[in-house]
Amino acid sequence: MARADDTALFASTDASAAPKPGATGRPLREFPTPPPLSGHGPARIVSLCNQKGGVGKTTTTISLAAALAEYGRRVLVIDFDPQGALSAGLGIGTHEGLTIYDLLLNPKRPASEAIQETRIPGLDIIPANIDLSAAEVHLVNEVAREQILSRVLRQVTGDYDVVLIDCQPSLGLLTVNALTASHGVLIPLECEFFALRGVALLIETIEKVRDRLNPAIELDGILATMFDSRTLHSREVLERVVEAFGDDVLETVIGRTVKFPDASVAGTPITSFAPEHPAAKAYRQLARELVARGAVA
Repeated sequence: MARADDTALFASTDASAAPKPGATGRPLREFPTPPPLSGHGPARIVSLCNQKGGVGKTTTTISLAAALAEYGRRVLVIDFDPQGALSAGLGIGTHEGLTIYDLLLNPKRPASEAIQETRIPGLDIIPANIDLSAAEVHLVNEVAREQILSRVLRQVTGDYDVVLIDCQPSLGLLTVNALTASHGVLIPLECEFFALRGVALLIETIEKVRDRLNPAIELDGILATMFDSRTLHSREVLERVVEAFGDDVLETVIGRTVKFPDASVAGTPITSFAPEHPAAKAYRQLARELVARGAVA
């Protein structure tokens, strides 16, 4: 059966077209291609975080990382979810070799031992598996337990330009570790009413981490995902998000498409699986926007 064309769900990225209002109601700019870097490192660390599951967080981590790698950035992604979806989405096996769990339990162990290359040049991963679900129990009595991931990543940030952490859908100790280790936070937000309700709680958590653990952490942006311009509900939710958070809402909007699950099954980022699809172009646009904002190098 033929699938419905989902091209219309993505804003145009045609540089020759005159700027016109995008899904957020602001003029949709074409951000410039990032210039090559003269060298690599130290990395800026960004957590992709939302306590609600199913908002496109892992898809965004994979696709953004791949797009940044296309632009010549050295990228390390950290699978920080016991479900291991990030690892699976990049075609990485997690039952052999070290994972992030091993590094958390022994932060003095060389982090490089857990790093694996992916099929994408310039994109590496520290994988995770179900063992990570026991990490909070093991870490709860540790001194400076919120800073363990920071100590792990300190070993490798000099080798990369960007580190992206795919957080689990909760606000527990693992997520606090990720926020404590990060320079910035990117919040993927599904264009659905119940997803909107949790953003204020997440931002409150980020502010607590800033006050108590990591004064330098910044909100790099809120990314609208799973947007369907054909539904009034999606349009109204996005309008409310822009009203509430203003310029913190990124101009790039990610639409719904059947290509994302297809790419996940293939263990390949959308930018490689369907490089000319509007979804792939949207994530390249996101990478360019974040570089233009200074959120990544």
